[in-house]
Amino acid sequence: MMKDAREEGNVSPQAMRVLKAVELVSHMPKIGHMAQNGELRKRFTAMEHAWNIPEGLALENVALSNSRLEWLSPTEELLVKPAVLQLHGGGYYGTLHNTYRDMAALYQKLSGGIVASLDYRVAPQDLYPAALEDAVEAYAYILAQGYQGQEMIVVGDSAGGGLALALVMYLRDNRMPLPAGVITMSAWTDLSLSGESYTENFNTDPMFGGSTDTLIYHNEYPGTYDPREPYISPLYGDYKGFPPMLMQVGEREMLLSDTLEVARKAKIDGVRVKEQIYPGMFHVFQMGLSRFPESTHAWKEVRKFIREIYYGRNQFVSEVK
Repeated sequence: MMKDAREEGNVSPQAMRVLKAVELVSHMPKIGHMAQNGELRKRFTAMEHAWNIPEGLALENVALSNSRLEWLSPTEELLVKPAVLQLHGGGYYGTLHNTYRDMAALYQKLSGGIVASLDYRVAPQDLYPAALEDAVEAYAYILAQGYQGQEMIVVGDSAGGGLALALVMYLRDNRMPLPAGVITMSAWTDLSLSGESYTENFNTDPMFGGSTDTLIYHNEYPGTYDPREPYISPLYGDYKGFPPMLMQVGEREMLLSDTLEVARKAKIDGVRVKEQIYPGMFHVFQMGLSRFPESTHAWKEVRKFIREIYYGRNQFVSEVK
């Protein structure tokens, strides 16, 4: 049985309702295999409605070699010029969907610039290094539009968080311009599953806990490569020369160690890291946007981080409503 989240923190009633729904859906029979063979993705795609573009924004599809970018920008002339590259989660099996578009709209509101959301290639059809190749190409495309590295912020949740770190490692290793900062939410940085929290939180994680029938345990993304390859599991890389990072994670997650250990290593390597553990929270709870207090607070911290690394004390960045 899962522990009540209130045993591990003062969780809001709104978040508690979401947590219970997440637990119920995540533990449906055969959910892991459905995700792995693509059936779950097909069902969600069939159910998804057209995304309503927020007023004042325009959405453009940009075709890359093997993937595509959704380029979200204000319809009015930009007063400021940050560019956010968003790398979505989904265990390297899920594709870009409306929840990530909602998150992109919020990133746009908080940054004031453009948000480029990458719909990268995923397993089981495309294994490593496909996702990383697509992320590198997307980053290079944004640079080619006239953006400087220091005008860019790379963000990602879950597998996308790990991919964000792998991307910056690749950029550094290949002497490409680095972004101004990195934001991760519940980053999956260790596909070898070596962290203590995979055991300690096995019975408390409402999304992945209590079952080995999940994409955590059945993931083909590494293919023939060692899952400890740093571009697959950035936990095993080094962080020398990295830009500032904001790393958020929920206390109940099996992936808790993935964030804490990366943050520890990065600090040893001299990186400015702000890691934030949210009591009682679950995997990528920030998908709640402003629907419950914990998620609202996390996004306010995102806003603060963006202002610190990009704007200094400039007041262009708007408040989360």
